[in-house]
Amino acid sequence: MNTIIDTLNWRYATKKFDNTKKVSDEDLNTLLEAARLSPSSYGLQPYHVFVITDMEIRKKLQPVSWNQTQVVDASHLLVFANKAEFGSELVDDYLQNVSSTRGMDMENLKGYGDFMKSKLLDLPVESKDVWTAKQVYIALGNVMTAAATLEIDTCPMEGFEADPYDEILGLKDKSLRTAVVLPIGYRSEEDQTQHFAKVRYSKEELFTHI
Repeated sequence: MNTIIDTLNWRYATKKFDNTKKVSDEDLNTLLEAARLSPSSYGLQPYHVFVITDMEIRKKLQPVSWNQTQVVDASHLLVFANKAEFGSELVDDYLQNVSSTRGMDMENLKGYGDFMKSKLLDLPVESKDVWTAKQVYIALGNVMTAAATLEIDTCPMEGFEADPYDEILGLKDKSLRTAVVLPIGYRSEEDQTQHFAKVRYSKEELFTHI
């Protein structure tokens, strides 16, 4: 069995996917569960993940993704969208979930809810957008690692135009904004970058032990 380090060495940002190979429903569900189980600040999960297989939609997204072929060649396209704006409902919905999941009285959760609201609701819109987008990347990392353990390839992408993505996917009415895109699938034998050595800082350059 491969170690986690072997797995991470195997993983790379796939430049060309084999469009004849599809991720199974079982494996896809595993990746989505990895996203669902990811930690987030306060546990609020202020984002939504769109799983796009509709090729017509993906063809519309490709031109606003710098024409990168991964958008249409990958088995599935995951679009991580953060809640760019939110109000008290973000906290209230979470507390209701806590109450029903753990069998707790809502009144006993009020103090924690008031604390979260005091820290989050008065933030400027720009700060809310930045904070929720940061939470997306925790889920993204977990999905990528889970994919690598299944030998499913990924390519995290910020090379796209967010506004057209939001328009094509109808996100603006949902107070969502596209944060990052993740094609998943299987590498093509023609993708020469899979043979390149990883370029990373040395441990001495990257880490400081205090």
